[in-house]
Amino acid sequence: MSTIQEIKKNRKKKLKAIQSAGLLAYPQETKRTHPINSVLKNFPSLVKNKTEVVLVGRIRSIRTHGGLTFLHFEDGTGKIQALFTKDKIGFKGYKFFLDNFDIGDFIEIRGVLFKTKKDENTIAAVDFKMLAKSLLPLPEKWHGLKDIEERYRKRYLDLIFNPEVKERFETRSKIIKEIRNFLEKEGFLEVETPILQLLYGGAKAKPFKTHLNALNLDLYLRISPELYLKRLLVGGFEKIYEIGKCFRNEGVDKYHNPDFTMLEFYWAYASYKDLMKLNENVFRAILKRVFGKVKISYGGDTIDFKIPWQRIEFSDLLLKGVQVKYEDLNRNALLKKAKELEIEIPEGADKAVIADEIYKKICRPQIIQPTFVLHHPLGFQPLAKQLAKNPQKLANFQLIIGGMEIVNAFSELNDSIEQRRRLKEHEKLFKQGFEEAQRSDEEFLEALEYGMPPAAGFGMGIDRLVALLTNSHSLREVILFPTMRPK
Repeated sequence: MSTIQEIKKNRKKKLKAIQSAGLLAYPQETKRTHPINSVLKNFPSLVKNKTEVVLVGRIRSIRTHGGLTFLHFEDGTGKIQALFTKDKIGFKGYKFFLDNFDIGDFIEIRGVLFKTKKDENTIAAVDFKMLAKSLLPLPEKWHGLKDIEERYRKRYLDLIFNPEVKERFETRSKIIKEIRNFLEKEGFLEVETPILQLLYGGAKAKPFKTHLNALNLDLYLRISPELYLKRLLVGGFEKIYEIGKCFRNEGVDKYHNPDFTMLEFYWAYASYKDLMKLNENVFRAILKRVFGKVKISYGGDTIDFKIPWQRIEFSDLLLKGVQVKYEDLNRNALLKKAKELEIEIPEGADKAVIADEIYKKICRPQIIQPTFVLHHPLGFQPLAKQLAKNPQKLANFQLIIGGMEIVNAFSELNDSIEQRRRLKEHEKLFKQGFEEAQRSDEEFLEALEYGMPPAAGFGMGIDRLVALLTNSHSLREVILFPTMRPK
């Protein structure tokens, strides 16, 4: 059996043979007349009219029987069989094909269509040319989950051998398209904000740091677009959204990737309660238009998106899940409880963060059906407003489905004095070692002092949403090129 290097050496010889014959192995143009799916759709009429077509694609198989050679080739729309015969393409052309073309090569074939005795749609080649000579052979077998790491490293091969993978990414594109369609019908304007920022903010996360040589500036890759989007509320926009990459220097697991896609939108003169209704509606729009149903399967469970969705207090979840009444314990007592539960708590974390860590490890995984978890304790999110009737709780919600946090949303704090106080508190936590504390951004605070209307903000992880709706076990399944450790 030939080694990969021997095969590559042999294919390089074939490449030279093509070039020595005065032919291009990588031509700039092709004369394709139809994508393959169009030919298959209109096959009877094309056969009846004896229409000559030019098709292109990658060779996936070659079978030779005497003076006949059958091959299957595919483009991005479908697969079809081709027949090469000595009488149609000539002895020299036939031999040239057999001597120099391999599985994996891209080919252009001109011919007319017919059905074989086995009733297979086929193009009878009268001419052909190389479009791209491949130097490495396609793997004979692609073992799916047995080679899961290799699938992610070589996504291009994963897409070739696993049609369901390609379909999943097509579905991802449709989901994002429907989100845009929904928001634009609701009057939201798509905007873009900086990815390189002087100071990161808008979430609890560790940033990636870089340096801009031209201005001799240290910069951060954004962890969230929030603080810039709020500047636009100050500037007079009432409904804005952004779908873009964010970056967090944190662990990699089935729910986290260092770079990920986030939807954030902000709605002036609305509250978190308005966002819950909008949240239900956007999901129903996606489900109906992309999937044609409001029930999905995820991880062995059937998830029903029938509205209204369940609503439950954060404090009630803690009480039910770990018999902890948040109001009755101080920070140290709650930290002791977390240690008893063998939950790792970040250094310097305050009481609200400790409670959230307990909730994430114990309570959240039990929530399968769409559920709004309401009113986290004050201190959990320094950018959120407090409830007017209960200032120790936030006017916020998280949407949990299948044990995953899909959405984080709240009524935005627009009191600049209170905002400054809270961010100063987080600066103290940062100095005490809590690396995920939010930083005090003076430019943002100055913008807030000019006045920001009451507003509600919404953040949703696109990758988690797609994983949920396509029943994928990991974010790596829905990110084309996830972050991987080098081999």
